[in-house]
Amino acid sequence: MTRRYFGTDGIRGRANAVITPDLAMRVGMAAGLVFQRGEHRHRVVIGKDTRLSGYMIENAMVAGFTSVGMDVMLLGPVPTPAVAMLTNSLRCDLGVMISASHNPFDDNGIKLFGPDGFKLSDEIEGRIEVLIDDPDKRLSGSRELGRARRIDDGRFRYIEFAKRTLPRNMRLDGLRVVVDCANGAAYRVAPEALWELGADVISLGVDPDGFNINKDVGSTAPEALSRKVREMRADIGIALDGDADRVVIVDEKGHLVDGDQLMAVVAASWKEDGRLAQPGIVATVMSNLGLERYLGGLGLLLERTAVGDRYVLERMRAQGYNVGGEQSGHIILSDFATTGDGLVAALQVLAVLKKAGRPVSEVCHRFEPLPQVLKNVRTKNGKPLDHPTVVIAIEGGRQRLGDSGRLVIRPSGTEPVIRVMGEGDDRTVVETVVDDIIEAISTAA
Repeated sequence: MTRRYFGTDGIRGRANAVITPDLAMRVGMAAGLVFQRGEHRHRVVIGKDTRLSGYMIENAMVAGFTSVGMDVMLLGPVPTPAVAMLTNSLRCDLGVMISASHNPFDDNGIKLFGPDGFKLSDEIEGRIEVLIDDPDKRLSGSRELGRARRIDDGRFRYIEFAKRTLPRNMRLDGLRVVVDCANGAAYRVAPEALWELGADVISLGVDPDGFNINKDVGSTAPEALSRKVREMRADIGIALDGDADRVVIVDEKGHLVDGDQLMAVVAASWKEDGRLAQPGIVATVMSNLGLERYLGGLGLLLERTAVGDRYVLERMRAQGYNVGGEQSGHIILSDFATTGDGLVAALQVLAVLKKAGRPVSEVCHRFEPLPQVLKNVRTKNGKPLDHPTVVIAIEGGRQRLGDSGRLVIRPSGTEPVIRVMGEGDDRTVVETVVDDIIEAISTAA
């Protein structure tokens, strides 16, 4: 079935152009109807990040949910993983996060969580899509309308939850931590949690104004964090994105530590402690071959999926893994959370740091990444990957890289481009292979 609204991570688009009040209200009505499952008083919890358009979308969704008889609990700005956790903790029928994650302020999105705290399946999203455009949606009677109220303790519940993911009695006293909250959803909870655990906290990106989310701050722009870590002689820097479901780390020298290294740190530590549910972890095709080799040296597997944290989580749930994630910093630790959680992942790294008693530059540099080259080529129409010259170029590239490298070629899910990623031991060879394929696609397209 062709999907009109839902993408790989909910519904996303330009605020007040794609994500309009009308659409948000209809999504609320449709999702509310799908998740009515009995005679009890149904309820939904709604969180958001700090985008200006969040107010508009939030109010429109409240109208939609209450019109079909659902009570609404409004959390205000909280991380995406807080919504997932609270949906289950508060026994809600549905959870909503209004956010476009790491995108600029003028985008926004709607992410939905089921009563178990997990993102919705394609089948359920399909049922909601049908109802979004149904003009005959069943509205509640005047006496059955829902009520809406703001709840004040949502963020405090999440802070306590995050703190409890550390080993018993572990504190962060003696650590100087710079945390960059991207002027986003975690601007209060992340600094508070770290301070309550005893860390000396320096905060960046904690002054949201509706427009500055992810602007020159956060996990997609860690340069400010690197400078602040060096300036303050901090032990570690932590950068979250706009909805705090991803994280990257900066070591005491200001050097970036990506999601691949963080997964290596957690996997090795949890293997040593006997906490890995399976002998390996799950990551996407974009994770560096160096991670795969490092894990292999520990006797661990690297299961690869398509790009997208939902595919990582699907594989984790199907095969019983409890560690997974993406190079970009989406780290899923299913012992604690049902989705990526940047703060919880950072706390697990801090736990390893405290246990090791060594600097981040040593603890978090587990392998030397292989040279990786990623380039995009814009396409106009047709299927250039099926063109004979492109097929020949790709096969020639695979042969040239051999067993010491990888090629990943995939159409983008959000724009008319094809992404070509190559990696191997010899950067010059990798660049030549990628350039040859790009040229072949450009000619065929």
